[in-house]
Amino acid sequence: MIGELDVAGVGTASFGESVSMRWVLIHMIEETARHAGHLDILRELIDGATGDHPPD
Repeated sequence: MIGELDVAGVGTASFGESVSMRWVLIHMIEETARHAGHLDILRELIDGATGDHPPD
């Protein structure tokens, strides 16, 4: 569905400003990364492991 839309197309955001589809997509990527980081912090607090490799 997103592939059918023009990334330069402009619409109105819920806060009333005009935004492009490009802005919406970048914002969603940013928010997903931020929340994934929060979950990683919680996981580290629970299991004590850090990084993406198991300890040797």
